[in-house]
Amino acid sequence: MRPPRPEAGQHTPAREAPGRDAGRDAPAQRASGRGLHVLVLGGTTEARALAAALDPRPGTRVTTSLAGRVTAPAALPGAVRVGGFGGPGGLAEWLRAHEVDALVDATHPFAGTMSGHAASAAARTGTPLLVLRRPGWREQPGDRWEWVDSAEEAARRLSAYGPRALLTTGRGSLAAFAAIDTHHFLVRAVEEPRPPTPRHLEVLLDRGPYTLEAERALLREHRVDVLVTKDSGGTATAAKLTAARERGLPVLIVRRPAPPAGVPVTHDVPQTLEQLARIIRPTRPAAGEWTAGST
Repeated sequence: MRPPRPEAGQHTPAREAPGRDAGRDAPAQRASGRGLHVLVLGGTTEARALAAALDPRPGTRVTTSLAGRVTAPAALPGAVRVGGFGGPGGLAEWLRAHEVDALVDATHPFAGTMSGHAASAAARTGTPLLVLRRPGWREQPGDRWEWVDSAEEAARRLSAYGPRALLTTGRGSLAAFAAIDTHHFLVRAVEEPRPPTPRHLEVLLDRGPYTLEAERALLREHRVDVLVTKDSGGTATAAKLTAARERGLPVLIVRRPAPPAGVPVTHDVPQTLEQLARIIRPTRPAAGEWTAGST
């Protein structure tokens, strides 16, 4: 039997996950000449791609940290740890203990709490920090988007729209819609959502990317009146917006939170590698040969 999953906001004890270096002691690797250590706060497509780009580099060690919300994460290049750090203080201690040379926050654009912890821990330890965020979505001609600042605001605005809603704001936001009894919610999620959830709920267990044809069929077959989503950005789940535009459906879309003030932001892996080359060399002069193009 699996252990119970932690409630939202509850600290998840760290554990190892599949990865080439999982199970090794990080300080011991540095002592053995493993070289530069980059910690990637992951859980996104971009984090996976960054780990894959960093892992083969001579003299570079990458560790990806996952929050632990998905029960069985896929294997990743390099070392992998799963679970919380115990707040910014715990993350700062991990950065010191594992001699991290650079920290990359490549979490989901809506993981605002973790991003704040990363900024605080980096400031405490003097660790160079980058934020890797995929660009947000942009309205196109024919879109009927209404921007809101939170899932709670989206829930309040639903009364202005038809009774059948496709809800793709993530399992963690379902509580905001739990008290609504006037709408039927179609929810797509990787794993079964936990209460509180809306009374009239249908769950589709699925994982992106989703094709345009599949999204067209989903909206048609379930007679969706309104799409409720958040500005996650990227291409993996963008087809639903095109399908909604084609059908003239309204879209309630939650704005993403701003990244921590003063932290450099990149939007793809090549930009991140270029920035890492700039920020690592001043703090580790011996790493002068580490460049964006090195392999």
